[in-house]
Amino acid sequence: MDDAVAPGPLAEWLRATVPGWPPGPVGVERIAGGHSNLTYRITDGAGRRWALRRPPTGMVLATAHDMSREWRFLTALAPTPVPVASPAAYCADRAVIGAEFYLMGFVDGDVLGDEAAGHRLGPGGPRHTAGLDAVDVLAALHAVDPDLRRPGSYLQRQLRRWHRQVHESAVPDLTTVDAAHERLLRWAQAQPPAESRIAHGDFRLGNLAVGADGRVRAVFDWELATLGDPLADLGWLIASWGRPGDPVPPTIPGPSLVDGYAEPAELVARYAERSGRDVADLDFYVAFARWRCACIGAGVYSRYAAGVMGGVEPDGGAARLRSVQEQAAAALAALGG
Repeated sequence: MDDAVAPGPLAEWLRATVPGWPPGPVGVERIAGGHSNLTYRITDGAGRRWALRRPPTGMVLATAHDMSREWRFLTALAPTPVPVASPAAYCADRAVIGAEFYLMGFVDGDVLGDEAAGHRLGPGGPRHTAGLDAVDVLAALHAVDPDLRRPGSYLQRQLRRWHRQVHESAVPDLTTVDAAHERLLRWAQAQPPAESRIAHGDFRLGNLAVGADGRVRAVFDWELATLGDPLADLGWLIASWGRPGDPVPPTIPGPSLVDGYAEPAELVARYAERSGRDVADLDFYVAFARWRCACIGAGVYSRYAAGVMGGVEPDGGAARLRSVQEQAAAALAALGG
């Protein structure tokens, strides 16, 4: 049991809200992985499995960890070709478990969240398929017309937001972060308005469920989703897609560090073919992804340092601080800094 999701009040709310919810207690189990919003496996009285998402237990920044945001994107994408978990119920009443939350169907599949997980797919076709199918799903996401537009520049909004939030973090030295931000902002201000599509914000294998054949079964973790520039998603995927022998570490050490996965150039070519988009400026988007990763890492470091993420850093957070600086430096170098 986890104190962040009290089974009794949750079961009572589910019986009153979800049609056909069976009687009896619910099982609650924290699903490992993730450094922000929390995910739990819920088992109902009939033995069926569900997934529940709620915010972290503290240090919630303004505009961050918005369950209603995730819920809106999940429900909007459910009838589209984009594979997502089936939305079940949303609760805005914080009195139930102490925070807003939502419930969705449980999707069987392997979430390849780190380098070690990369070995769980077969060394032949499945590993190669995982990258190509992920790109196909990303192109399908970006083909969905949200029928909504936001004024102004997505990139400039993102730069303002993350720059503000990184300066609310506990990271003591932001010199390199600030220098990369200045160069990114100058580039973004010189660009014409970009196409507006649904941008996932954290699209990588660690947020996908894949089958043994490497095909994607569902896209998870919509907490950073917004209307924005689709190439930002591709840049994020490529920045995280490390390969053996890369001189610069990926933003997140993922399964692609294992032999047998597609090369980044294959993914970029596949996306260009499937989406029809010009990817000539992708290097900028990769640099932006590295800078944003540094900002996100600063927030994760701050939450762990404050003890609100349910774990203790064995090195006191030194590795997280190093990663923040490494990614900011890589972004600055890519921008000519």
